[in-house]
Amino acid sequence: MSVVKNANVINSGSKKKSGGILRQAKSRRDPASDADPITEEELLQKDVITPDDVLRLNKVTENYLCSPEANVYDIDFTRFKIRDMETGTVLFEIAKPPPPPDYRDQEQEEADPNAGRFVRYQFTPQFLKLKTVGATVEFTVGEKPVNKFRMIERHYFREKLLKTFDFEFGFCIPNSKNSCEHIYEFPVLDPEVCEEMIANPFETRSDSFYFVDDRLIMHNKADYAYNGGLQQ
Repeated sequence: MSVVKNANVINSGSKKKSGGILRQAKSRRDPASDADPITEEELLQKDVITPDDVLRLNKVTENYLCSPEANVYDIDFTRFKIRDMETGTVLFEIAKPPPPPDYRDQEQEEADPNAGRFVRYQFTPQFLKLKTVGATVEFTVGEKPVNKFRMIERHYFREKLLKTFDFEFGFCIPNSKNSCEHIYEFPVLDPEVCEEMIANPFETRSDSFYFVDDRLIMHNKADYAYNGGLQQ
């Protein structure tokens, strides 16, 4: 399991051709909540998981809903940056390093099927006061064209759903390097909830589901602490 905390930028060294200018997208409106809820166990029994399926979940998942092999499009996230949209301040930035020369040998000896699917974030309490954040992601695509690339990200504190973000990447050409900035408009949280989130690090968690042609092909997880800079 890969854990990233307060990381610095590293040149990704990608040789893919660019997919064009930076795209910027706001989340769709929160989906209606009138659909019957579904459990993680029920979804794990399905051959194909759709966006409508994950929008019916009412708590964070404990398992990954698809295997790494479901990513038949070889989509690889190589860089990620979070900034405050009001001030332009960069809050977090990380890039995937190029593989070492003996990468193939290491891959066979130390294969972790969930490597890179989990990230741990450490923020200060001030983060919870932000209204709008831009998250820029760079990613490469393999030899297949990618249609209707979509991400649904659901954030929870304990058993409470805080917010659902729903973004469209659109179409990505084969063998391309792409950039997109997603605009996160944060909900106004009750001060007592914020205090609980600060006092209980890593109990705020998220699921990020990625779809191509309305079929789940990637599932990543993260957890969050908002007590950075406070005395423990």
